[in-house]
Amino acid sequence: MALEIERRFLVSDDQWRPHAQRARAIRQGYLASGNGELTLRVRLARAVDGAMEAFLTLKLPAVGAAAASASPGLALTRQEYEYPIPAIDAEALLEQSAHQVSKMRYGLDLPGGDWVLDVFEAANAPLVVAEVELERADQAVAVPSWCSREITGRRELSNAALAHRPLASWPAAEREALLLPRGR
Repeated sequence: MALEIERRFLVSDDQWRPHAQRARAIRQGYLASGNGELTLRVRLARAVDGAMEAFLTLKLPAVGAAAASASPGLALTRQEYEYPIPAIDAEALLEQSAHQVSKMRYGLDLPGGDWVLDVFEAANAPLVVAEVELERADQAVAVPSWCSREITGRRELSNAALAHRPLASWPAAEREALLLPRGR
């Protein structure tokens, strides 16, 4: 079973920029998603040099010993199956997907796991989220100071949820409460 083990954090400022590497423009469309049970996603990523990659990804809840409840300090664990597909197929699937997100993704040169940072665009701007993929759910993480709070397990902030209910559609008070920096 392929497992994705990750923690996610809101980013409060631009102090992450010196750590940024591998910028890619990403469009994701959701072909099926609901209640955190199953997500079927198509992703088209374009690097700054124009190279394109495309993937079809299926995510499901983890089962058995791999299952972990997401709470601050404990990673979210899910089954993840990802398959490369031709970019032209991804474009066709994106045309059929009513629920999408677009973002710039940066790899980060931080220790302790595979760190990426997403700068959301369009209806989800100005949301910025850092996430780290881990080897174990209980793995310790040195959280950078520019991460304002942990959002691991907050379903309303998953990419699939943001595709269905973008940040711009949230009531102003709810949006402001999310985006105001506060401690971890």
